[in-house]
Amino acid sequence: MTERSSLLNLSRRRLLITTSATVAAALLVSTAGFAPVQAAETPKDGGDITFLIDSLGDTWIPNNSAISSFQGHIWGHVTDKLLYVDAEGKVSPWLAERWEQNDNATEFTLHLKNGVTFSDGAPLDASAVVANLDIWYAGRKNEGINPIGLFPKTYDRAEVINPSTVKVFFKKPTLGFIPTLGYHGSILVSPKSLAQPASEQADLSKTAGSGPYVVESWKEGDHVTLVKRKDYNWGPAAVGHTGPAFLDSITYKLVSEPSLRVASVQSGQADVAYNASPQELKSLREEGYTIATPRYLGFVNGWAVNTKIAPYDDLKVRQALQAGINRQEIIDTVYTSDWKLPTSFIQSNVPGATDQSGLLAYNPDKAEKLLDEAGWAKGADGVRTKDGKALTLTLHSNPYLATSKSVDELIAQQLGKLGWKVAIRAYDVVTYGEKVKYGGPAIPTYEVTRSFIDAGTVAGILTNANNGENWFALDDRDVKLNELRDKIAGAGTFDERNPLLNDLQQYVLDQGYFIPRTQIVQRIYVQSPTLKGEVYNGVAYASYYTAFIAD
Repeated sequence: MTERSSLLNLSRRRLLITTSATVAAALLVSTAGFAPVQAAETPKDGGDITFLIDSLGDTWIPNNSAISSFQGHIWGHVTDKLLYVDAEGKVSPWLAERWEQNDNATEFTLHLKNGVTFSDGAPLDASAVVANLDIWYAGRKNEGINPIGLFPKTYDRAEVINPSTVKVFFKKPTLGFIPTLGYHGSILVSPKSLAQPASEQADLSKTAGSGPYVVESWKEGDHVTLVKRKDYNWGPAAVGHTGPAFLDSITYKLVSEPSLRVASVQSGQADVAYNASPQELKSLREEGYTIATPRYLGFVNGWAVNTKIAPYDDLKVRQALQAGINRQEIIDTVYTSDWKLPTSFIQSNVPGATDQSGLLAYNPDKAEKLLDEAGWAKGADGVRTKDGKALTLTLHSNPYLATSKSVDELIAQQLGKLGWKVAIRAYDVVTYGEKVKYGGPAIPTYEVTRSFIDAGTVAGILTNANNGENWFALDDRDVKLNELRDKIAGAGTFDERNPLLNDLQQYVLDQGYFIPRTQIVQRIYVQSPTLKGEVYNGVAYASYYTAFIAD
């Protein structure tokens, strides 16, 4: 590792370009007839940008860090994926040029682009893809290398048919396999890197990807600098460009204070500030800065309720919690018009999401009535009690979402009017990961900010089937939920699966298992107006592969 100079002294080579370019492309679900929209003007090469970020995480082991809100930015430039998924969940070819599947979605054949190489010189061929699929599924847990959480647990094996063809087998129908190849955890890493022990994989400079940038330098807790790979020529056609990146370098610099990140962009010392305060966005937009608040594909921001902890084992209490939150007030108070009300427990841009707004309407009278019926009587101090115990709720603010504590504080006020006594706990990222778990004995609600690509993976996450995450601590107690899970998992077509997904969303919300707060905007970008051409993918990461510096 080599250190780089401080933020104020970072070298910034800028090549001025007279016109901007459009890099949007038409994305197709199928692999046939792909026709991208080409840029109106071709940007010229050159320039360096600095991206200010609030964390760089605590490990660079690819399987453990690729799905992080922080390290995912770097992996998105150092590595590639087999498929590209856009912000609406549409899938298009990338390193897999085409694919086929059998009638019941248990076998898939991937046809790979020829001539792709990792930065260590190894070919990205069928053998390399099989090695990646295997470790995404199983990891090497005894070494501390985790499986990729949302990779299908029905995976059986993958076989090399020839150097450019892979056949993948599943134990049960797995419609979500193809979209999941565009998930941000599904990054392709050189087999040489995968074979390294965890201690070596944790050194970012020793992991080779096939992406448009390579690591020039990094320093723990300080920065990561990426430089352009000049022989890169296999970008996703969906973004309108396949050759080398235009920018010479990208430096991700750690700056913990959000106001300093924004001020550095305003003063020209940096190009992008990540995770600015929502309250600043209106004035920054008026000043001419580019503001991006992309929604990712995944769950809305909300709580998974632990049904093993009283009183949240009581349906009426959970339903009262669902009706007692004023979600519009959250947007009006903490956020801006860039944020949207939840309509389900998954984002409205996810294919298969349905509108369940009626189950999420703010109705304090209904909440009060439900609590009365459940035996929770309001005392003179306004706090409800039952059998001598107060109606309490402990919230653990999610450190991955800058606004989480502010939302918790507002909800505490809302629920306090109904008779709850709410406590708020806030930890840093590392401590939060150690103390706060789904279904933990002291965790009545777990705040979710979780992305996924395919809605079919959701049912398995919510329950304990196939080592699922059992979000609501139900185990096998809810027969209907388990039946929906199994039917969704067994569906061989989207026409068969979509009505089941609707039923799942309706049931989970009606049972108060998941309490949505808002649709999630986890990644907020404040960008210099001279930086153009970035693209946001299905999990709301900004890719600067197509970006350039304009006048």
